Amino acid sequence: MFDKLLEVEKRFEEVNEMVCRPEIVTDQEQYTKLMKEMKQLSPVVEKFREYKTAKETNEESRAMLDEGGMDADFAEMVKEEFEQSKADIERIAEELKILLLPRDPNDDRNVIIEIRGGAGGEESALFAGVLYRMYSMYAETKGFKTEILNANETGLGGYKEISFSVEGDGAYSRFKFESGVHRVQRVPETESQGRIHTSTVTVAVLPEAEDIDFELNEKDLQIDTFRSSGAGGQHINKTSSAIRITHLPTGTVVECQDERSQHKNKEKAMKVLRSRLYDAEKAKHDAEIAGERKAQVGTGDRSERIRTYNYPQGRISDHRIGLTLYKIEQMLNGDIDELIDALITADTAEKLKASEG
Repeated sequence: MFDKLLEVEKRFEEVNEMVCRPEIVTDQEQYTKLMKEMKQLSPVVEKFREYKTAKETNEESRAMLDEGGMDADFAEMVKEEFEQSKADIERIAEELKILLLPRDPNDDRNVIIEIRGGAGGEESALFAGVLYRMYSMYAETKGFKTEILNANETGLGGYKEISFSVEGDGAYSRFKFESGVHRVQRVPETESQGRIHTSTVTVAVLPEAEDIDFELNEKDLQIDTFRSSGAGGQHINKTSSAIRITHLPTGTVVECQDERSQHKNKEKAMKVLRSRLYDAEKAKHDAEIAGERKAQVGTGDRSERIRTYNYPQGRISDHRIGLTLYKIEQMLNGDIDELIDALITADTAEKLKASEG
């Protein structure tokens, strides 16, 4: 571990020196790349330097204790310092192990979130709207920017499906564990008998693909235009501005009808298509690495039931980590940090176990 830490520190110093060179400062692309690397290396280097300081303190106080000849009060103080530095070394060593775990290369990316109503008809579509609102409010608390890419509304204000982008540093790291089936148990407003219904909504979280990730050949695309359809209002217009793109080699179909401009709809649809194809490649790659599959929370499979929202009991239960929180109202208003932090912690613990075993 320490050889690796010395390498990281050496690289950090190299990059630190490089970003001060005039020829690098004027090369925007190179400068941005190096600054990003520095940002990633910085927490490891800071923690390593903290470790070295604790080690020095520990060695100095041990030498003083071995030498003896101190008055009782001073000896007691040195002993305390020795014990404290020993505890610090152990704690920092554990923190360093976590910092050295391989990073998910997608963590810093923007994301595209797709929410689709599943079993439960109109009630499912209404809950898709609830989840969209929850994620939008959460994104806002993080300073992320959201934009609807495509929405298929229902008459009662729900969504058969809605896809939107979330832009911001680390967006994927905060949303990546949301992929899967979300189950809701509540009494629908349309239910006169007051019976609890169970319905489901599927969420897919895609890291936004960059142009370099996926080269799309125009010959592989079939692009159709059609008129927007909406639930009685703002999205409907008279021109065929909605876009449907079919990626012929994979049969992937993407629609976008949120903008009045055909050009803007095409731009958004291409963004979603790229990300879906990138995500499919990523899933294939992950499946090939069996160990990586074990070392994460859940399978990331969209058919996996990951969470239940029970309105009568006011609880949200995440089945992957066995966590139940009785604060459904706050959480549906975007206060989901506690849940996301718990998922990240559990995932880190799994990865540590895998790296040590």
